[in-house]
Amino acid sequence: MRGDVVHPYKLASVLLQYPTMALFEGLDHLDAVAAGTSPRAGREAFARFLGWLRATPPTEVAQHYVETFDLRRRCALYLTYYRYGDTRKRGMSMLAFKAAYRAAGFEPSDEELPDYLPMVLDFAALPSHGQGLLRAHRADLELLRRALQQAGTPYVDVIEAVRAQQPRLGRREIALVRQAWDTGPPTEEVGLEPFAPPGYLTGQER
Repeated sequence: MRGDVVHPYKLASVLLQYPTMALFEGLDHLDAVAAGTSPRAGREAFARFLGWLRATPPTEVAQHYVETFDLRRRCALYLTYYRYGDTRKRGMSMLAFKAAYRAAGFEPSDEELPDYLPMVLDFAALPSHGQGLLRAHRADLELLRRALQQAGTPYVDVIEAVRAQQPRLGRREIALVRQAWDTGPPTEEVGLEPFAPPGYLTGQER
């Protein structure tokens, strides 16, 4: 992340990716970026999470990351997974992500599924491109926040910081969250096709 101004969504994207040593080496810069974000609720949430990173050995953070996001179905970093699991409905939902990326002029790659949250956050951080896509999935983000809160993981603060950037959920979204929370991700497996997201939005524009 270079430059004086970094969008909070970009900061959240960095913090939600697997914690490499580069992350820990850049903590001073990340602290400075977080201190310049708004609103206050998001700034404080980032500060809590970064404080945990500083106080925890990197190997423990990496192990915690795997245990949280790779081994807990409800905490997967794929926005459509909680509601749809590996079902046909999820495949149809991911087409909307793919279409949004292409409409903004980004060529797809095969690095990740298109609903991977760090990628969606990168897209949302771009001027006048992707915030609509993220806002359309506020209910899915809330399901992830609840799951992380239930798991007792500091990563919930990163989602809290993202949520602080968005309007509150509407009645229909709240009802959707309640229904999905009660049932959890569906277990029907159909074999998802390999959808092609943009190459982490690194300027592969048409």
